[in-house]
Amino acid sequence: MKIEENRKAILDLLLHKAALKQNIADDSEKMFLIFKEVIKKEIEALSKLVKDPRIRLSCKEIGNFEIHVYIGSDVLVFHLHNNVFRLPDDNPLWGTQYFKENDDNGFFGIIYIYNFLAESFIQNRSNDQGNLIGRLFMNHERHFMIEGKGQLGFLFRDPQNMLLTKDAAKLVVQMSFVFAIEFDLLIPPYEIVADLTVGEIQLISNNLQIQTGKRLGFKMKSDDNDFF
Repeated sequence: MKIEENRKAILDLLLHKAALKQNIADDSEKMFLIFKEVIKKEIEALSKLVKDPRIRLSCKEIGNFEIHVYIGSDVLVFHLHNNVFRLPDDNPLWGTQYFKENDDNGFFGIIYIYNFLAESFIQNRSNDQGNLIGRLFMNHERHFMIEGKGQLGFLFRDPQNMLLTKDAAKLVVQMSFVFAIEFDLLIPPYEIVADLTVGEIQLISNNLQIQTGKRLGFKMKSDDNDFF
């Protein structure tokens, strides 16, 4: 009977795909806890070596799925997305042996890494822009890859052979720190700051509200390192 067949198909999806996604989501949360532990220990280690009190080195948890890392003049935001995603059908990774062997390997939890200016948070400049410098994809076997900027998008491109261990998390965190520190603030185009309203200049006098970002108008394209 068609109704019974449909029910069996639904049951198969619930027992397999829904359970798979939940397993990945649960494991992503566990891995994010490791990331937070790594971040805290790395900041603690750096704090012992940096004697200049002007250099910011601290971190702040924002709920279970986000942590803000103050490092020098920057803030790195590590954010765990609460959904699980599948690689698009036209992604070339489906042509590799690892993904051909098991369709489940193409489902991922994602950790986003954003870079903001520290002053944007300290002065509550809500119009300031941040930059997505990387996003980390982890599947049910903890194989992972990173789409990102600089070394983040260059070294972590082989999910078949890369496991997200604690040591790998340390490397990702350290390279994120390096990228943020080296990623300089650029002077915005003259035209962007040439015209102001009376209200805007009053706000500037109170809290420097001209929109600021390390790359004004930045869009994440990964410098041709796209997986998607």
